[in-house]
Amino acid sequence: MVIKSMSLQNYRNYKTLNLNFDPNTNIFYGDNAQGKTNILEAVYVSGTTKSHRGSKDREMIHFSEEEAHIRTLVEKKGIEHKIDMHFRKNKNKGIAIDGIPIKKASELFGIIHFVFFSPEDLCIIKNGPSERRRFLDIELCQLDKVYLHHLSSYHKLILQRNKILKDIYFRSDYREVLDIIDVQLVTYGTEIIKKRRNFIKQLNQIIQTIHGNLCGGQEQILLEYEANIQEDSFAELLSKYRERDLRQKTTTVGPHRDDLSFLVNEIDIRRYGSQGQQRTAALSLKLSEIELVSDLTGDTPVLLLDDVLSELDNNRQNYLLNNIQHVQTMLTCTGLDDLINHRFALNKVYRVADGMVVIES
Repeated sequence: MVIKSMSLQNYRNYKTLNLNFDPNTNIFYGDNAQGKTNILEAVYVSGTTKSHRGSKDREMIHFSEEEAHIRTLVEKKGIEHKIDMHFRKNKNKGIAIDGIPIKKASELFGIIHFVFFSPEDLCIIKNGPSERRRFLDIELCQLDKVYLHHLSSYHKLILQRNKILKDIYFRSDYREVLDIIDVQLVTYGTEIIKKRRNFIKQLNQIIQTIHGNLCGGQEQILLEYEANIQEDSFAELLSKYRERDLRQKTTTVGPHRDDLSFLVNEIDIRRYGSQGQQRTAALSLKLSEIELVSDLTGDTPVLLLDDVLSELDNNRQNYLLNNIQHVQTMLTCTGLDDLINHRFALNKVYRVADGMVVIES
C-alpha cells in the first residue's frame, strides 16, 4: 500500500498544495506551527474521513473559504484508486472513490490502512480509558467493517437510551422502549466485546517480542482487556442496574466503559510505571500495530509519525527508525539532525514554512 499523490485546496493553511510522495520515506521539516501536521492530518482524513485531532469538518476549511478539497491517489496491490473529498462549512462532506460518490463513509474504510503516531500517543497509557478505547476502535474499524457497523449502531443506541433515561420521568411508557433498546444493545455490545478481546489476543502475540527487543529482554509486557461486562452477562446486568441508570440518567454498564491495562513484569504501569516504561510500551504498541495490520490484510499500512522523535531518547529513536523502513512513512520534525545521525534513509525531503512546501531532495 502506498499513497502516490495528494492535492489540497483551501485545506487548513493551504490554499493550494500538490504533493507527489515517495513510496518509502517522506520527511516534512520546519519550525512549529507552519503546517506540517496539517499535511499528515489530510492524508489520514483521506482514508478515514476523520481528523486524528478530533476536528470538525468545517474547522479543516481555510478560514477565508466556504469549501475545501482533498484529492488522493493511492495504489493497493497494483491497483490505483482515486479518493476525492469535498468539505462544505454548512453541509456534510462529499466523498467519491474512483469518481463514484459513496453514501456511507464506511465504504472508504479498508482502502488505506494507517498507523498514526504522535506525542499524544505516548500518553495513551497514563491517560483516561476513553483514549485506550479510541485506540481499539480506530484500529478495529479500519480492519473490520462489521465491527464499524456494530460500534456505530451501539453508540447510537446508547445516545437514545440515555435520552430516554432523562425523559422517562415525563413519559412512563418509555420503559417499554427501554426493553427494546436493551435487546439491541446486547446484540451489538456482545459482538464488540468479542472482537476487542480477539484483537488484544492477536496484539499480545506480537507486542511481547517487540517490547522484549526494545528492552534488551529485561521486561515482559502483557496487554489485558478490561471488559466492563462479560458477553454472557450483559443482558442480566442491564436489567439489574436499570434503576441505578434511571437515577444517574446514564447507562452505567457496557463496552462503552471498557479499558485496557499494560502489565510490565506483572506490574500495572498505568498506575505504577515510570514515564520511561510507559513510553516504551506505547512505542511497542505502535510498532505492533504495523505488524498486525500487515499480517491481517496482507499489505503494509501507511505510517504517519508526527514529531515523535523529539519525544524519544536515542535508543528508542534508533529502534523505531530501524523498524519502519519497510513501510511508506510520512514523518514530521523540526530538523533533520536526528534522522541523519541515525543514518535514516531520506528518500524525499520537504521544507515547510508558513504554508509553503518546498522539495529539497
